[in-house]
Parts: sequence; C-alpha cells; structure tokens
Amino acid sequence: MFDLKGKVAIVTGGNGGIGLGMARGLSSAGARVVVAGRNAEKSRAAATDLERFGGDPITVEVDVAVEASVDAMVARTLDRCGRLDILVNNAGTNIRRRPETYGLEEWRTVLDTNLTSAFLCSRAAFPAFKRAGAGKIINIGSMMSLFGASFAGPYSASKGGLVQFTKSCAVAWARDNVQVNAVLPGWIDTDLTRQARQQIEGLHDSVLKRTPAGRWGVIDDFAGVAVFLASTASDFITGAVITVDGGFSVQG
Repeated sequence: MFDLKGKVAIVTGGNGGIGLGMARGLSSAGARVVVAGRNAEKSRAAATDLERFGGDPITVEVDVAVEASVDAMVARTLDRCGRLDILVNNAGTNIRRRPETYGLEEWRTVLDTNLTSAFLCSRAAFPAFKRAGAGKIINIGSMMSLFGASFAGPYSASKGGLVQFTKSCAVAWARDNVQVNAVLPGWIDTDLTRQARQQIEGLHDSVLKRTPAGRWGVIDDFAGVAVFLASTASDFITGAVITVDGGFSVQG
C-alpha cells in the first residue's frame, strides 16, 4: 500500500531542506519526482541526489508566487511525464523581525511565497487529479501554525492560513478522491534554521531543551510521512494536520 511506482509527484522547493527529504522518500517508494524551484542549478543537484533512489527525476524552473509560472510548471509536468498524482507544497521563506518593523512588501513576499503559492499550485494541479480520479496534496505548514513567536508574524500568519486552506480543500475535493493534508515541521536542521540560529541568541540550546527527542530534526525525518500521505495507505485521511517535531509542540 506504500508503493508509488508509476506515480508522478511535484515537490515545490524540492531542491533542498524538507522538500528534498520528502522527495527522497517519494523517489524511494517509486515515484517520479519533479523538482520545482527557482534555482535551476540547485534543482539539478537535487535531481542528481534523487537518482540514487531511482524514479528518473526531472527539474522544472518555477516562481510559485507567479500564476503563469505555476500553470507552466504543471503543463510541463504533464507534457513530460503524462500524468500528475501528487503535489507537495513545500516552497517557503521567512523574514525574522518584530511585527512593527516589517514593510508591506516584505509581508507580501512571505504571504505570497508561503500561502498564495499553495493556492496557485493546488488550483493548477486539481484538474489533472480530477481527470485521473485521484490525487494527493501535502502542504508543509509549521509549528508556528500552533503558537506564535515575536520574530515570525508574517510567517505564522501564512502557515496558520495554510492549515485552514488545507482543511477547506480537503472538504471541497473529497468526493473527487483528492486527499489534502498538512505536515507541521518542528525545528529541523536546514539552511533556513541555520540562519535562525545565527539571528536568535540561544535558539539552539532552547530547542534541544524543549524537544523530548533531544535533537534537531533532519530532512530525512520527512521521507516516511511523505510516502504515507502520498500513498493509498492514507486514502481515508484528509484535512489532517500532522506534526513532525520530536514532541516539541506537546511539551509544556
């Protein structure tokens, strides 16, 4: 029930971090992964990494905040692969400052990259899912969907909105056999969180102290949940919100 052979998956931001970890899991289960991102060189390196797992990965250059670019990404996937079965909305960004210090364009950048992109990609993918009679969407939220941080106002707003968008799509598309679920990562060792550790004094130690698992997450911790939510094993699960955080969010 976890076999993804013959399936095609788009992973936005799949050229690094959590997206690459999920792409590795999908490739290992037999899916052909479309690595979608703005940095073509980084995407090619990710595709080379995925070749170790099989599945004949390809790359597509995309700006997920631009409607025409997203539509072209889906069209190119269908042209090259002949189908689309799985969408992972992983692309994201953050600007860490107190709320009163953000400019409007910075707010819009975070919201468009993290939230509007999921709308554009999901809307573009849905017709292919409907024609096929099935589809899977995995939205990557954050612990900041559950609680706030002084340095993450736009980020928290975007990720909280993404959870509610996930639930709305789950309800709207359930009868089309399209399951839509969200994954909320905890503190994971990625380029983005390495920047956070440089910007926020004491973050590393405070994360270790609060996390029951006693470590930061790594990107390969997301391979299994990606396969589960992309496979027939989760066909009766939709609108769910799954934390992958080593217990951070349940620790008082």
